[in-house]
Amino acid sequence: MDETSQNRGAYDKNFWDEYARTNEPRYDAGFAGRVAYTAGELRCASVLEVGCGTGIDLRLLPDNVRVFGLDPNRAAVGAAIEDMRYGCFARGMITDMPFADSSIDLVFTHRLLNYLDEDVLAGGMREMYRVARKHVMSCEWSGATEGAMDGRRTLRNMAERWAGMGAEVMADAPMYDAAGAGRGADPPAEAAETRMTLVRVS
Repeated sequence: MDETSQNRGAYDKNFWDEYARTNEPRYDAGFAGRVAYTAGELRCASVLEVGCGTGIDLRLLPDNVRVFGLDPNRAAVGAAIEDMRYGCFARGMITDMPFADSSIDLVFTHRLLNYLDEDVLAGGMREMYRVARKHVMSCEWSGATEGAMDGRRTLRNMAERWAGMGAEVMADAPMYDAAGAGRGADPPAEAAETRMTLVRVS
């Protein structure tokens, strides 16, 4: 899938360029803190965010953790490199990640998998599991049932998805209360919640 494709399910460069340009107001210190806390509790020496955008979710990781980010958007990766010179950021797709098997302790996403079509989601999950050494964490919009949120995103039950591919789901819990949802283009809290699904890699 190349950057210029505009088909449904393909990478929409214009949309993601604008998303990168307006990403800073989406910074959530609470979520970035949760990532740092989780990495510490799981004794992770390396963390990769797939779909890292401008790197805002990685800002609070301590100095002793190796920080990696992957995103197909050139503008977003450039901004992440500029903002976090100690991190290692690369352009690439979730279905073909430039990392070795079992090379990064914690691999996570934050509201990325909601944007993917089914075939891309399945391939991306396999790649995340392949790259992870200890854990995978999916933090995605979820609802009572799976289905379209809007013209671009789909609610996903990631606990069921991971279990369906034989992964060991350690935890599955909501991450935000109603006051924390609904920022920017996010759906209203009554429609969906962000759930953290944590998977152990065996």
